[in-house]
Amino acid sequence: MRLSLAAPLVVAACLIAGACSGATAAPGTGAVELTVFGAASLKGVLERAVTVYEAAQPGVAITVSTDSSAALETQIEQGAPADVFLAADTTNPGKLVEAGFAWDEPVAFAGNELAVIVPKGNPAGLTSPADLARVGVKIVAAGNGVPITGYATQLVANLARQPGYPTGFVAAYAANVVSKEDNVKAVVAKIELGEGDAGIVYATDSAASGKVDRLEVPAGANVPATYAGVVVRASAHRDAAAAFLAWLAGPGGRAVLAGFGFLPAP
Repeated sequence: MRLSLAAPLVVAACLIAGACSGATAAPGTGAVELTVFGAASLKGVLERAVTVYEAAQPGVAITVSTDSSAALETQIEQGAPADVFLAADTTNPGKLVEAGFAWDEPVAFAGNELAVIVPKGNPAGLTSPADLARVGVKIVAAGNGVPITGYATQLVANLARQPGYPTGFVAAYAANVVSKEDNVKAVVAKIELGEGDAGIVYATDSAASGKVDRLEVPAGANVPATYAGVVVRASAHRDAAAAFLAWLAGPGGRAVLAGFGFLPAP
C-alpha cells in the first residue's frame, strides 16, 4: 500500500502527460493496482484498512491519496486517476454520480460526530462551546465546500438554541474565525500547534490526537456525519474497485473503522 497526501500533484502530472489510467497492474506483480481518493479524516483508518484488505486479497495493490472531499471531487472531474472516491459526506460523491463521473448511487460506509477541540492544556481557558462566541477567541475552521464546514455550521446553529448560550452566538462565532484551512487535518494541526484557541473537527480526529483537549458538546446538539463512497466511472478495474468499496461498507471494513472510533453508517 502506498499513501500520498499530494493528490493535486498527481493531477498535475496526469494533465501534463495528457492521460492517466485509473488502475493498472503493479509492475512485476500482476496485481490489480487501485487508486483510492479519501477524505482527509480517513487518512489513519485507510492506512490500516488497506493493509488488512491487501493481506486478504493478494491480487490487489492500493494507493491512497487524501485531501478534503471537495478538492478530491473536483480533481476527479478534472481527470485525476482514481478508482474509488471516499468522502466525508454524501454530497460530493452525489455530485460525481449526477455529472456522470461515477457508477451507481453513493454507498454509505461510516458515521462520525463532531468535537470542539482546544490546544492541550486549554491556554485560552475555554470552559464550554459557548465560549466560542467570546470576544478575542481565535477559531480555526475549514474552507467553504469542505464537508466539516457544513457540519460545523449546523453544530453552531444547534448550539445557538441551547439554554444559556448568548444571543448572537452564530454571528459572534463567525467573527472569531481567524483562518480557513484546506481540510480538517489542517485544522487539527493548527490547534495542536497553538495557532488557534479552538476548532470544530470530527470526533475521530480529536481522539487520534494526543495534543488537543475537548470541550463537551451538549447532548442533543451534536451533528451526525455520514461518509459515503463511489466507484469512479473512468476506472479500468470497476469490479475490483466495487469489491473494495463493498468490503469497506461490510463487516470487515466496519471492524477496522470501529477500531478508529468511526460509527456505523446511519
